Amino acid sequence: MAVNLNNQNPNQAADSKTAAGWEDKMNGLLLRLSRVPLKEKLFFVRHLSIMLKAGISLSIGLYTLAAQTEHKYFAFVLKSIAAKVEKGTSFTDSLKTFPKIFSEMFISMVEAGEISGKLENVLNELYVQMKKEHTLIAKVKGALTYPAVIMIAMVGIGTFMLVFVVPKITAIFKEMSVDLPLPTKILIKTSEFIARHGLITGLSFILSIIVAVKILRTSWGKYALHTILLKMPVFGPIVKKINLARFARNISSLLKTDIMIIKSFQITANVIGNIHYRQAINNMCGVLKKGDSIASAVKQYPTLFPPIVSQMVAIGEETGELDNILIELAEFYEEEVNQVMDNLPAIIEPLLILILGVGVGGVAVAIILPMYKITEAV
Repeated sequence: MAVNLNNQNPNQAADSKTAAGWEDKMNGLLLRLSRVPLKEKLFFVRHLSIMLKAGISLSIGLYTLAAQTEHKYFAFVLKSIAAKVEKGTSFTDSLKTFPKIFSEMFISMVEAGEISGKLENVLNELYVQMKKEHTLIAKVKGALTYPAVIMIAMVGIGTFMLVFVVPKITAIFKEMSVDLPLPTKILIKTSEFIARHGLITGLSFILSIIVAVKILRTSWGKYALHTILLKMPVFGPIVKKINLARFARNISSLLKTDIMIIKSFQITANVIGNIHYRQAINNMCGVLKKGDSIASAVKQYPTLFPPIVSQMVAIGEETGELDNILIELAEFYEEEVNQVMDNLPAIIEPLLILILGVGVGGVAVAIILPMYKITEAV
């Protein structure tokens, strides 16, 4: 009697379909939670601009780029946009369905390109703007990586010393009937607490970081942090130059696509990181609506915008070359940031050495002082 191995229990088939469905949903959720890397967006914008200049239709260009991208969710997004464009939906409206991937500035510039019929030129301008932004952020992150690694290493080595090394040294002092000095007592108590309550200490440290992050995400927490950053001796000027560079480049990019000046300021305010600059730019929109010049609006915030900015903006308004003047201003501040970031490790090194010296010196004093008392007692 022949047995059909292909026969399957209906319940088992239903269970397998349900499992496959759940697996597809989970994969889709994970893909949506993953962020699209900036390099993928740069590749997309650059090559779409080239394809449009070569005469390739928008939908075919989108399908082609979807097949070339290595990011699965971004490939799905591009296919969805291409399908909408094929059905007659505008490119701008198709992009608006994915606001977490395409920013307001991106969509506004694309909309201006579609209206003016210069979409390929706008995409090229977007590529330049995004690439400059990426270079600036990468420069800042690269410069801050060194001090961050040093600080983490210092914390790790300090914890290791307190847990494993200090108890062996201080055990000798406990056996002797010598009145220990205050630094030694503090060192011993700290070491004992960390050794006995290591789990609680670690969880408390992690919890404090989580609470700090939650606080910094609130409106008043961001306001306080951004205020401190602007007033810090070393980082304050860096933060100002970064925000000035982003302000100048974003306004210039938007003006080149013939977007209205007030709308350009509103979009730029939404993409600027520092809350003080964001509020200032939003307030400038009200000044511009009254008919005042951009230079006069900028002059109202001398602590955020140096005189050179208002002067160059005034020159740009008088000559009608505001977008080009702002590009020059952005490049000036970007170069300033590059130079500071290159020299930042040399600036921070003495501070790190000082912190390390204070820590090592404190431990050394706490260990050496009891030895003097022991020798005196002998």
